[in-house]
Amino acid sequence: MRAHVLVATISLGIAAFLWAFMVANDPFLVAILLAALGAVFWALERFPQLENAVIDSFRRARWTAVGAWLAIVLFFPFLFGQNAYYSHLLVLSLIYSVLGIALNFQLGSANIPNFATGATYGIGAYCSALLALNWGWSFWLTLPVAALAATVFGFVLGLPSMRTRDAYLALVTIACGVIIHQLLNNFEWTGGAQGLIGIPAPSLFGYSFAQPLKMFGFTLPFQVHFYYLSLALLALAVVVANRLHYSRIGLAWNALRADEVAARSVGINVVWYKVLAFAVDAFLAAFAGVVYAFYISYISPDNFTFLVSVTLMTMVIVGGMDNIVGVIVG
Repeated sequence: MRAHVLVATISLGIAAFLWAFMVANDPFLVAILLAALGAVFWALERFPQLENAVIDSFRRARWTAVGAWLAIVLFFPFLFGQNAYYSHLLVLSLIYSVLGIALNFQLGSANIPNFATGATYGIGAYCSALLALNWGWSFWLTLPVAALAATVFGFVLGLPSMRTRDAYLALVTIACGVIIHQLLNNFEWTGGAQGLIGIPAPSLFGYSFAQPLKMFGFTLPFQVHFYYLSLALLALAVVVANRLHYSRIGLAWNALRADEVAARSVGINVVWYKVLAFAVDAFLAAFAGVVYAFYISYISPDNFTFLVSVTLMTMVIVGGMDNIVGVIVG
């Protein structure tokens, strides 16, 4: 019972900290919050028994933690009321979390540097937007098609991994990302530098995501629809990542990260698993791109630059490579 109470209290405390940090406008208040966070980390570092007690409580009350965080993420948008700006930040955070998990398959699990995740993100967005604008496809129909197109690109992008490694492979992915950006910027059918405008909002059984969300007596901005959509996508990405991490595929990726020569010597098809890592990354990144395109309703090549890939790389490294929770926090 004590462990359950401790887990619920810590979870609610983290949620309260996140809410206060997001809405804080006073630099002094932000400094206080950061100081409090630093004090918590100092205490955990200074008193190992405290850290062990927290870890043990979360281990013994695992389902309490799951229930607490499920309730928190479902009701978190209600804390901001009709403020669309904070809801917008939440949507972007979730989309980038999905992208971070996608990149983590390569950088974290297999130690493959990939600076083209921004490009596959853009391919998913543009593919879905073009299908919606030119042929009137719905959001739900464009999802698998855009993911398939990006996955094919991921396979092609992974082919150079047969001959290149480390920094040289990173340069190849940088070049591919720059090429995709230039193609999007110069083709007339992609809208060129002006991009694509007027991408219709998704609808489900006649209910449009472009209208405010009314629930439990609250009227929330339309962004909250995309918050829950992005949250569902993130949950899917976490499940896929967790399943792959403990599968033979995940073990093969970890073997590549540890020693590629040794992995090859025990019969692991190095090329196949490298290319597969690129394909899985592209698949999830495309899903994120589709959600982003239909959410913003306007995309341009500037949304998918090399800087996006650098940001994602930083998220994975700072949050902790091959760590799903760490990537989301990062």
